[in-house]
This record gives sequence, C-alpha cells and structure tokens, in this order.
Amino acid sequence: MTATMPRSNHYTGVASHSDASGVQSVQAGVLLVNLGTPTAPTAKAVRPYLAEFLGDARVIDYPRWLWWLILHGVILRVRPARSAHAYAKIWTAQGSPLRFGSEALAAGLQAELDRQQPGTLRVALAMRYGEPSVAHTIEQLQCEGVRRLLVLPLYPQYSATSTGSVIDAVADVFKTLRWPPELRFVNDYHDDPRHIDALATSIERWWATHGRGDKLLLSFHGIPERYVRLGDPYFDQCQTTARLLRERLRISADDMILSFQSRVGREQWLQPYTDATVRQLAAVGVKKLDVACPGFAVDCLETLEEIAMQNRDFFLAAGGETLRYIPALNDSAEQVRSLAALVRRHVRGWPESIA
Repeated sequence: MTATMPRSNHYTGVASHSDASGVQSVQAGVLLVNLGTPTAPTAKAVRPYLAEFLGDARVIDYPRWLWWLILHGVILRVRPARSAHAYAKIWTAQGSPLRFGSEALAAGLQAELDRQQPGTLRVALAMRYGEPSVAHTIEQLQCEGVRRLLVLPLYPQYSATSTGSVIDAVADVFKTLRWPPELRFVNDYHDDPRHIDALATSIERWWATHGRGDKLLLSFHGIPERYVRLGDPYFDQCQTTARLLRERLRISADDMILSFQSRVGREQWLQPYTDATVRQLAAVGVKKLDVACPGFAVDCLETLEEIAMQNRDFFLAAGGETLRYIPALNDSAEQVRSLAALVRRHVRGWPESIA
C-alpha cells in the first residue's frame, strides 16, 4: 500500500501565482538599494539606524568583541543626538531627502522601463539599513512572482563597505529561500559612459544657470586607507570617474580637485580630506568654489548637511566667499535614462530583455 502525502497550498510560505489574486505575476525584478535613513530626526530614531549601520562588519572591520564595546559603550551613547541634530537641518515635510529622493528615482526608472517595454520589469526599492529592508522587499517581489532578480546598488563606485554589504544582505536573504530567483548584480557603474554623460550634463546645466566657480571640487565618501591596501578598488574607481568627468567637461586638471569626506575614527582615511581641502583652497585665494559629489546617486545627509552646510562654513571661515553645492542626479531624466540603459544591458539573455 502506497502512502500519499497531503497537498498544501502553504508549503513554501510564499504566495503562489494562483494565491496572489489581483496581483499580476511579474517574472523579472530590479532591486534598487540605497544606504538607508532613520525614520525621524530624533536621537531615539537615529540610534537603531546607527547601531545597524555601524554594527556591519563590512563598514567597521575591527574585532567584533572590541567594536561591540566601543559601539555600545561609547558611540551609541553620544552620536545619536549629534546625528539627529544634523538630520533635523535637512528634514522636510516629505521626510528624509534620501528616502523620498530614492523613491522618486525608483518611480522614474519604472516609468522609463515601462515606456520601452511595458509590464516586463518590476522596480523595487530597499535600504541596506532601516526600512524598507532588503529582506522584506525581496519577500514582496517573490510574492509577486519574480523569478529573475537584478540587484542595482545605488553606489556608482564599488566598495566592500557599500556594494559589498548589499551583496551580503541579499545573500543572507537567499540562504533562507526554498526557491530563490535567478540572481544578477551590478557591481559598479563608475565608468559607464551614459552615467558620466549624465553627471557632466547636470554640472553644465548648473553652470549655465548659476555661472562657473573658480574651481570644481569632486567630493567622494571616504573609506579607511587600510581597506584599499587590502584590495578594495574604490579609490581607483573614484579616480577614474573624476578623470572621465573632467575629460567630458573639457576642463583642465588644475580646475578640478578630488577629495574624500565623512571620515570617522583615528586611523588614516583616503586623502585629501574634503574639510582640509576647502580650507586650503580658500587660503590660497579661491573665492567661488563649486562642489559636486559623484559618489552619491541621491542627495542625503552627507551632501546636504556635510557639504552644503558644514564645509560651506569651513570655506567661508578660511576666507572664501561662496561654496555652491551642485545637487546629486536624484530623479533627473539623465539619471533615469542612464540607469535604464544599465538595467537593459544587465538583463540581456533574459526573456524580458529588449533585442
């Protein structure tokens, strides 16, 4: 006598196509991932966000026991209030600029992909730290029937501290899935011609409206120098982006400077440092300084507060007259089109790709 196993529609814990009544099955998805943001500009909201961010071994790779003592014994007792004060300066009625800016970019990318091939690619947004989480968003995409997934971290230059951490987060989710979708990653797009052209067009348009400064400073987020010595390609990719952008803008090497911002701790980070650079430029007679941040796809605390406010004050105090921050690409048509082209290139070979 042969035993038969009872059937169950709840075996996998994931809605089947037939279960998802009213939801159209989508076969391929594009997961945009940005850094993340606290839910409010308060110390209470900032603390869990910082704990998750600074607790990531990709970001701070000290021995776990030592870093746990430093993080929970010192940093999370002091830094949340300071960070909340900075977030309050840029918070709007819509909330966090990084959150609503990323949502607008995702919506723009969805519209652009639908314009060319309606209903074939589902764009979703996740945050590496905070909400919406990578895990929740991938679960939602599975419930919608996604069987092929392209992950696009919104970091043009690769670093283990950013894109590498996104890869970790996605891998952690996939380890829990009974039937994970086919997976592809965009590791970086630092030298993508369409991306370089989008950056250049944005700067040229800004200059056409506001005039051109004495110098153009490109400020990238920093990482410890030690990470580069261990094999992180970030520094070289930042240099490549800067060179290609300078060539596209047709300006001399003397007219463009590269620097690195947002360092923490006592070890050496990538140099030159942005805060020291703006002071030095003011001291040698630069009066009007333009600053762009090509490592940030969407404006956030590091661009709107650290550059446009803090470093502006440093520049003025050192004798400069005006520091003008050139906004990130955000949801501009140029960025939407360049990312859409990037997505189409990376989904080639899938049934959803355009011939």
